[in-house]
Amino acid sequence: MISSIPVVSFQPSPFQPRFRNGHVQTLYAWARPRRFPELPQPEARYFDVAADARVLAHCHWHDNRVAHPTIILLHGLEGSSEAHYMRGMADKAWRAGWNVVRLNQRNCGGTEHLSRGLYHSGLTNDPRAVMSELLDRDGITRIAIAGYSLGGNLTLKLAGELGDDAPDALVAVCAVSPTMELAVCVEALERRSNFPYQWNFVRNLKSRMTRKAQAFPGDFSLEPLARVWTVRQFDEVYTAPHHGFRDAADYYHRASAMRVAHRIRVPALILTAADDPFVPPAPFSDPALGANPHVTVVVTPHGGHCGYVDGLPGEDRYWAEREIVRFVSAHATIARSEEHTSELQSHLNLVCRLLLEK
Repeated sequence: MISSIPVVSFQPSPFQPRFRNGHVQTLYAWARPRRFPELPQPEARYFDVAADARVLAHCHWHDNRVAHPTIILLHGLEGSSEAHYMRGMADKAWRAGWNVVRLNQRNCGGTEHLSRGLYHSGLTNDPRAVMSELLDRDGITRIAIAGYSLGGNLTLKLAGELGDDAPDALVAVCAVSPTMELAVCVEALERRSNFPYQWNFVRNLKSRMTRKAQAFPGDFSLEPLARVWTVRQFDEVYTAPHHGFRDAADYYHRASAMRVAHRIRVPALILTAADDPFVPPAPFSDPALGANPHVTVVVTPHGGHCGYVDGLPGEDRYWAEREIVRFVSAHATIARSEEHTSELQSHLNLVCRLLLEK
């Protein structure tokens, strides 16, 4: 069904960057310790998303969860539900009245033993299965999805794949620094100035493959790992063939959200920075986004990759997290109002029918 939530004209609040250097924004946000004393301890929940795959989520539920909207959070490459932005988003969304589901992708967050296969940047089956279970089994009536980096690509790709069939309960989607044109991002990652990021990603990917091979002896050969020094090489050897792609280039093309962005039919917010070290701004000018009235794209001059640390006084300086909560809350409120209007109309119709029968 087509989601009935109208698009709200969204004006982001001004972003006043604490740092005007993309690398500094990226590294500061990644390294700075953060504490969230008001966020309650999560409930661990497992979702069976395929016959041979189970994913772990850390959930924060309000009392009477069905009376509150729920947001699913998706992390980036080699991240987890414990990433600083996942906890920061959870803290803000919780205080704004949202239930929060911090979802680990397959094999992430120490869950290599739960799924036989690997994950990839366009594997939307898992968040879609989680959303369906929350709607069908838990009775959630208003839901949003927000993703960072690779998780942002997943979020937008899922919205595009759903298209006109998006459930009415899906009120909004958001993406921060989304890698929605994967080939462009991988090419940028291979710049000499981005060597530290590439090294860190590859180090973690190789470690994960080692743990995966230990969890499923005989399923994965570790012999090629010695020749893997880049994300592209890893994808050529492992990701692409495992998921049936012809090669890394085919994988990047088919797994990118840009292929289906024109089909997004739910309110969508994209936040990205012109100085992001490895998510270049050019793809965000694509007509697939600009001509789609459901999509709001905000490209700021500064912010780095998943950084967005502002210079305002106070403890909390994470602008993108605040904007996401503003965006999804505005659309959840509209959805609630329309739900009440629909209920009122049903009651009026019933009264009129009874009166006519008399």
